[in-house]
Amino acid sequence: MKRKSVRLAIFSLVIFWAFVNLVKAQSSSFNESILAKKFNLAGERSQEIQYFLMESKLINYALDGTRIGTDIYRLRLKCVPAQIAGKEGDEYTCLRFTFQQGDALEKAIPALENWTYVFKQAGIDEKGQVFGIDHGKFENLVDTDGNALTPDKAYHVYNTFIDFHSFSNVFAEPTPTGNGIQDLKKIGQKIVHEVAFSEPPVNLGSNISEGSFFKNGEITLEFKGLSVVNGRPCALIEYDSGESSFKTIMKPASNIEIQTVGSSHYKGDIYKDLATNWVQKITMNEIVISETTLPMPPNKINSVIERNIIIRNISQKEFGSN
Repeated sequence: MKRKSVRLAIFSLVIFWAFVNLVKAQSSSFNESILAKKFNLAGERSQEIQYFLMESKLINYALDGTRIGTDIYRLRLKCVPAQIAGKEGDEYTCLRFTFQQGDALEKAIPALENWTYVFKQAGIDEKGQVFGIDHGKFENLVDTDGNALTPDKAYHVYNTFIDFHSFSNVFAEPTPTGNGIQDLKKIGQKIVHEVAFSEPPVNLGSNISEGSFFKNGEITLEFKGLSVVNGRPCALIEYDSGESSFKTIMKPASNIEIQTVGSSHYKGDIYKDLATNWVQKITMNEIVISETTLPMPPNKINSVIERNIIIRNISQKEFGSN
């Protein structure tokens, strides 16, 4: 009886280990097939209207590390693909733009409500405007109470649109020349993007003068893996700006010039739908360190800012409730 029990125990153990090894083999085969698979991250986007909610948070720090203020900018953006809109490019409509300083109430910017523009392609137009975004829309901005936005806040409002298209179009869409997302075929691949070391102008009307610029570092894209967002399988791509720098020139009066120089490092993730080729989510984190030179004492002001951005592709129902 004892010998029979021992034989049964040994037989059960053999069956168990055979099962474990079979599962391991199948799992290994599955993982290897996914990791070796080729993906097309540059396919044409589906012709469906998209709704985006973007939140950009700016955290100001004192030099001792103390948080001294937080501003939050929120953009609600609707995109109608070119073929549906019957335009030369995708038609974007800013349904609403709001900002919030610290614990104060959120305020809207009436001039941007229901503002529509056409995004044709990445680059600078004949007027020197990045992505062809009209600088005039950001002149003399006021909030819902009629209070004028300071030049730095007006610039951050404008830059929200620049950030959106930089991440959603420049990084997440194929490039006409040079390296781009179309060159990422397998998980683990990494490329230097064609806009690496680019130096786009950042002048904005009367707020930021010509000669101002932002210089990117060695921008890279890396195909990190797969994920699921909004119930949709997505490619997970990391972008990294490398060591970036900038210079802004402000002239509040004809005989007064204020210059700010500094460095920046931003990076984040793009979650791109493998079926529709639309981005489902984008994240960004940036550290900005700068020094501003003034024509009067204290002459120099140093600042440290952390920026956090999240862009979410949301349903029409959720979009309408925000």
